[in-house]
Amino acid sequence: MTSGRNLSTAALTGLAPAVWGSTYLVTTELLPPDRPLLATTMRALPGGLFLVALGRRLPAGIWWWRALALGVLNIGAFNVLLFVAAYRLPGGIAAVIMSAQPVFVVALAALFLGERVRGRHALACGLGAGGVGLLVFKGSVSPDGVGVLAALGGALCMASGITLTKRWGRPGGVGLLTFTGWQLTAGGLVLLPFWLSLEDLPDGLTGSNAVGFTYLITLGAVLSYMVWFRGIERLPATAVSFLALGSPVVATLLGYLFKDQTLSVLQLLGIAVIFLAVTLGQPQSPRRKPALTP
Repeated sequence: MTSGRNLSTAALTGLAPAVWGSTYLVTTELLPPDRPLLATTMRALPGGLFLVALGRRLPAGIWWWRALALGVLNIGAFNVLLFVAAYRLPGGIAAVIMSAQPVFVVALAALFLGERVRGRHALACGLGAGGVGLLVFKGSVSPDGVGVLAALGGALCMASGITLTKRWGRPGGVGLLTFTGWQLTAGGLVLLPFWLSLEDLPDGLTGSNAVGFTYLITLGAVLSYMVWFRGIERLPATAVSFLALGSPVVATLLGYLFKDQTLSVLQLLGIAVIFLAVTLGQPQSPRRKPALTP
């Protein structure tokens, strides 16, 4: 059984992937069309700079390169690779490949964090990948090699970011706001040259665009990443990795509710399988030994 404290922490941490699952709907409905790099850069950089200014503290010593590495892995490189995979892989296959992320975390956590690999973790990895496949994969496709490598790279970036965030923790005296700001700023600065070189500026911004960008900066970045990094501090890395599988579930449900997309029996089965995988991936409270009778 999962302890009450772990369950509440997992539930709060799971809100972050749920919010990230909503960004597809926000991007397609509220933001300027065909500018995903603009969306990802604006999602990270303004909020990161605001948090750094609010905290009034910059990294020191070894934390300059650690903050850069975490920002690249958790935000910058991850979003660029996700963008490449989404454009080159049709039919949801990118999401299926990205669902390998918990497998990477299980291996990395065992190597660098000393977390034990248990049978339920292996089962949860298989169920998670299978559930995402039922949820998003449609028809036969001819996978693009670059797209497949980008999706695998994105999964590895996320897995490495989770593992290193857990291993390094936060420097003493640095609050969660400031720590999140360092990473968002680093990730946004990595994204900035890709956006400026690959996309044109929109002709103008509408009221809907302003609402969309506000949502991405506040809920989609500042609040969600704070919750995410808090969860990494308090839960095993493997447990956090499985929570990320909630993102395609939310994206699918929102598509059904707001974009008239279908929701088949197989997709409902996929949601149930993903929920089971997430549950299996959470830490279990130790079993109490029965009291010895005199």
